Amino acid sequence: MSLSLCITYVQSGRANEESWSRLASPEPLRVGGDSREPKSLKRMFILGMGFVGNFFGEQLKCQGWDVSGTCTSVVKKKKLQDMGFDAYHFDANEPEWGILDVVNCHTHLLVSIPPLAGIGDPMLQHGELLKNGLMGGSLQWLCYLSSTSVYGNCGGEWVDEEYPASPTSELSKLRLAAEERWLNLGGNLGIAAYAFRLGGIYGPGRSAVDTILKQEALSEGQRRRTCRLYTSRIHVEDICQALQASFYASSAGKVYNVVDDYPAPREEVFAYAQSLIEKKWPGQITRSFEIEDSLVTAKKEGFAAEKRVSNARMKKELGVRLVHPSYRTGLQSIIDQMDNPFRHILLDS
Repeated sequence: MSLSLCITYVQSGRANEESWSRLASPEPLRVGGDSREPKSLKRMFILGMGFVGNFFGEQLKCQGWDVSGTCTSVVKKKKLQDMGFDAYHFDANEPEWGILDVVNCHTHLLVSIPPLAGIGDPMLQHGELLKNGLMGGSLQWLCYLSSTSVYGNCGGEWVDEEYPASPTSELSKLRLAAEERWLNLGGNLGIAAYAFRLGGIYGPGRSAVDTILKQEALSEGQRRRTCRLYTSRIHVEDICQALQASFYASSAGKVYNVVDDYPAPREEVFAYAQSLIEKKWPGQITRSFEIEDSLVTAKKEGFAAEKRVSNARMKKELGVRLVHPSYRTGLQSIIDQMDNPFRHILLDS
């Protein structure tokens, strides 16, 4: 049975005021007059189906899960539906609280929405409504995806989850606050809750290899990150591995650093990525990808957010054995799976 049977209420276009009044009601929520649940006992709802959400959703779908999620555009919604997901357009600036009726049909909730400047986590703006809307539903597990940026600048030290977080940017401060509130919500609901502090995320379609192949200038954010001596990274495949491991963990309410074993400077990673490209498709890069100019510019601002992040707790408590313990195996895997991006050049010549 399709999960769409559970979502008539959300798609009905009723005003937010009615959503709020229903969430405040002590009566059990009944979606679209149909109290039936999907036949799958494993149902994941992903708030924010971006890069990680899509990858994770695809994995779970292949394992027989019902997977639903939100996106921020009608175009993305259509794309997700074509991929087999139940997708919902969700504006974080003006959230439709009836979406909680949909979430209540699910057993698992992954929160992958970044905080908004001046607002924070959009789902936590009305904490009591959120708690009341999810109370008594089917949820058994939730995880909030945060960032290692919450540690701030640690002078290059190794940091674990017990290291005092000292975020410097507004968004990092908002992420830290959201971690605590989502974990508290999980405790109030009596379900397993986790916060994952992710390193720099990369994977197929989003890596140093892809950036070089585009042969475009670095973005402002990439230039800022260039100056760091240490950047902790994590392949999306290992994020998904850690998420699934937490389904069976007995350490609910904890924070985990989800990073690989080898913090490395950006210039080292790009040099290795370029060597892989030259080895596989020799002579096809029309210009050498250099980050020297960006490095000089970035260094004028000083070495920001320096730290080396430990993944020892993740390995010990979740039993994760990294598929890609460093950027080297991760980038090699990405380029091994690539079709020849220069094929059109060869065909035209």
